[in-house]
Amino acid sequence: MAYRYLGNSGLKVNEIIYGNWLTHGSQVEAETAAACVAAALDEGITTFDTADVYANGRAEEVLGNALRAERRESLVVLSKVYWPTGPQGPNDCGLSRKHIMESINATLRRLQMDYVDVYQAHRFDYFTPLDETMLAFADIVHAGKAHYIGVSEWNAEQITAGAELARDLGISLISSQPQYSMLWRVIEPEVVPACQEAGVSQIVWSPVAQGVLTGKYVPGQPIPAGSRATDEKGGANMIKRFLNDDVLTAVQRLRPIADEREITMAQLAVAWVLSRPNVTSAIIGASRPEQVRENVKASQIVLDDDAFARIDEALADVVVQDPSHTESPTQRPC
Repeated sequence: MAYRYLGNSGLKVNEIIYGNWLTHGSQVEAETAAACVAAALDEGITTFDTADVYANGRAEEVLGNALRAERRESLVVLSKVYWPTGPQGPNDCGLSRKHIMESINATLRRLQMDYVDVYQAHRFDYFTPLDETMLAFADIVHAGKAHYIGVSEWNAEQITAGAELARDLGISLISSQPQYSMLWRVIEPEVVPACQEAGVSQIVWSPVAQGVLTGKYVPGQPIPAGSRATDEKGGANMIKRFLNDDVLTAVQRLRPIADEREITMAQLAVAWVLSRPNVTSAIIGASRPEQVRENVKASQIVLDDDAFARIDEALADVVVQDPSHTESPTQRPC
């Protein structure tokens, strides 16, 4: 498993990162989750992404248990703070100093670790001054509870302002974690240039568009039983934006491109993401160990100019690129 530097830092992370959104503590049992983590380790993945909101803390607990026997220094662990956790009281969300400080301690307790490598703001908080947020992150870094900081789904202006404050406080903001795929390219016009200027790189989630780019959703046919689109607790609301005949028909045009290269459509999608400017890593999830083993093969795939041109042609009418879709809640989530 290849490594790349994250942002303008000396930290190396895997090209493919194992993430446990929607799976650990919710969709799969702890034993299966541990087997998926073991498969990731076997494949050379040492970088893991989680968040306190995933299954209301349970995902962090499951990941911590699965990694407990591993040498901590050999791992890179990322977690996030913002969304409501715990009983969802008035201070159980956002990026206030109170919530950040309490959340990092809870995260470390659940992970059974002394520090996380990257601690990320899961969204931008319009209700807390940015300097309060960044000072709290700086105190966490200076206390040794995190090595670096990052953000998720912040727009270009927010990233630029956050990176400037981080530098003033003597800490490194090195990662942006947006949704990004062949279908969802909203970071390209503004976020990517801003990140390149700020020394930040992308760790992207949903590189296969919640499963749509695997090709298993076929226009005019019923949604496959047991798929994410049927699971109201597992992302059905997010995937529905792609479940229309125009998108699904366009996605099927990718199948010959994958077949000619003797790879799966999922591997094609992840390889495409890893080839894009300013992208360091792609996050994959899994509900079965074999999914991990298949998806990691994407790190070995190099796409040629013909593949890129045909992908763009196949999806031209359905790609979303409007940068306004990179947004955070304008109403407080708790």
